[in-house]
Amino acid sequence: MTLLGPNQLWIADLTYIRLACECVYLAVVLDAFSRRVIGWALGQSLKAQLAVCALERAIDSRRPPSGVVHHSDQGVQYASKEYMQTLWKHGMLPSMSRPANPYDDATCESFLKTLKREESYATRYRDFEDLQKRLEEFIDRYYNQSRLHSALGYCSPAKFEEGLRTKPRADYAAAAITFIDG
Repeated sequence: MTLLGPNQLWIADLTYIRLACECVYLAVVLDAFSRRVIGWALGQSLKAQLAVCALERAIDSRRPPSGVVHHSDQGVQYASKEYMQTLWKHGMLPSMSRPANPYDDATCESFLKTLKREESYATRYRDFEDLQKRLEEFIDRYYNQSRLHSALGYCSPAKFEEGLRTKPRADYAAAAITFIDG
């Protein structure tokens, strides 16, 4: 896809984070255009509800138009009936990575690597609540608002999207999709 603005391609993934006595799981949804985290959820189970919660937070924060492409890996959470129904209910088009091809989800994987290197590997969390509070600080206040990205012209995701407000919405209302024959 050639992305011309936000709310054209969303990407989602899951990862684990170690606490002293357990592993917990983080589901995220990013807008691929700006790399902004637009929905996330933390939980103690890998059930589909965790991924659905992150998706619903993204939908609530963005109120996307119909036709947003939602891309994920082939995880059971994303293929679940509950997740697919949420996508369809909001007019979103599901897309999944090809088998054994991690490059399809590289932007989301890059965010998760950044989160682990810059936050979770560097911090000892007291408990689940402490982790949740620190993730909120990292994602919502640091990563989205302040962290610079070379791919965004050394802007933060928020600043990159802010720069679009001066353009008429029609300039970025639809993405261009190209299908390869064969």
